[in-house]
Amino acid sequence: MQTKYIFITGGVVSSIGKGITASSIGTILEARGFTVDFIKFDPYVNVDPGTMSPFQHGEVYVTDDGAETDLDLGHYERFTSITTSKLNNYTTGRIYQQVIEKERKGEYLGSTVQVIPHITDEIKNSIRKVSEGKDIIIIEIGGTVGDIESLPFLEAIRQFRQEVGRGNAINIHVTLVPFIKAAHELKTKPTQHSVKELQSIGIQPDIIICRSEKTLPSDVKEKIALFCNVPKQGVIGEEDADLIYEVPLQLIREGLDEQILDLLNLPHSPRKIKEWEEMVYKIKNAKEVVKIGIVGKYTKYGDSYKSLVEALVHGGIANNLKVEINWIDSEDFEKGKKSLNILKEMDGVLIPGGFGERGKEGKIKAVKFARENKIPFFGICLGLQVSVIEFARNVAGLSGADSTEFNECAPHKVIVKLPELLKVEDLGGTMRLGAYECFIEKDTLAYKIYGKEQISERHRHRYEVNTQYKEKLQKAGLVFSGNSPDGVYVEIIEIKDHPFFIAVQFHPEFKSKPLSPHPLFKSFVEASFLNKKEKIK
Repeated sequence: MQTKYIFITGGVVSSIGKGITASSIGTILEARGFTVDFIKFDPYVNVDPGTMSPFQHGEVYVTDDGAETDLDLGHYERFTSITTSKLNNYTTGRIYQQVIEKERKGEYLGSTVQVIPHITDEIKNSIRKVSEGKDIIIIEIGGTVGDIESLPFLEAIRQFRQEVGRGNAINIHVTLVPFIKAAHELKTKPTQHSVKELQSIGIQPDIIICRSEKTLPSDVKEKIALFCNVPKQGVIGEEDADLIYEVPLQLIREGLDEQILDLLNLPHSPRKIKEWEEMVYKIKNAKEVVKIGIVGKYTKYGDSYKSLVEALVHGGIANNLKVEINWIDSEDFEKGKKSLNILKEMDGVLIPGGFGERGKEGKIKAVKFARENKIPFFGICLGLQVSVIEFARNVAGLSGADSTEFNECAPHKVIVKLPELLKVEDLGGTMRLGAYECFIEKDTLAYKIYGKEQISERHRHRYEVNTQYKEKLQKAGLVFSGNSPDGVYVEIIEIKDHPFFIAVQFHPEFKSKPLSPHPLFKSFVEASFLNKKEKIK
């Protein structure tokens, strides 16, 4: 069948939840038997989010092919069966870069290069690249309608819909209906203004999804329908949910899937959503709680570790447990603001990825405390590197051991920069990125967890374990249970005389889904719960 297109825009405020809404639409359309794919257009001028601060942008989500992308691609993968790539995320910077490269090569045959048609054509071409073989493409436009930087993308989707025809593309606008407590009223005026702004550039929404902290009553829907020129059934309420995985079920109850199928002239195949409903039920009805302490440096902004948080939730699903996350700033251990004894209150300790020296020594102290007090420990990326540093200093007797990221003059450089990056100064896209194979040694914890000798995981880092110290560390008791096929890179380490101590150089959180929890998170949550039961005895 001809590919259909769903364009999703947002209005009134940023961070309104377009990513979760787009992902949920993907869930309900897959439940109807259709194949889906996504594109996220981000209006910022950065070529990709790789050099952006996690405090501003949240996590950088890495794809198998090594693209550094927006965190919404993580939602797309978790909510559907797709695997994203560099074709699923474009920024203003990347679009302009591609156009400028073509201009430099003379591909425009001397034409004056302009926003219309050259930039808009490049945007439309990027949509077509992911369309082949897919029933429905969901296109999310980042930012808020009315922002100047979003205009080329909005103009491109306006043109695109005209080109493919009305029955083959629809516009969905996600907006805010605020509840004014003083007046005890839901206010529709912001939505009206947002839709008016969209109409002024030639886009009429077919469906308006209204974010609100309260359920939208019928009269409010009628008012929005009247003033925004959509049928009442096209006004969909999306009330704040305690759990993001409830949103697809919420949209089904509002009849969104029926509306989309009607507007796109698609057959109303039976809905297969039972497995998703059971997953949501398991999360909401978990009786036992397991406390996980995340020791990091971006702890004041949860989106910095979005995939990590969701992967822990998935680990809870696999064990019928509710995961309670406790954020611990590693700098607090360095400055004496918190005692390391707080880690004894945790059932498990996790140190995630990160960059830079700030908070590093606090993480090393946390590793030492978890190792010596037999608290289940899981390190990811930098979490592996600080684990190696801690073991080298305190067990292998390598005083002053460090990473060259933090100390170029360290007496024992147990973590070093990738050889191919030694003379590279640029930060963007200059890491070991994407999926790489790893071979796992038998009779190890890693092998027990994965149940196989060969795996593939996604990476994002510049520094590696210095293999010159491998023999010394092994003699002291550190187990190198996972390595690259050529043996050059260390991928997994563990300690044997510990209930659960494992650290990995890759980012397993990027491959975890609620219906398919990653085995490392499943095992870590299980070990943490066993530790909790031991403490109660």
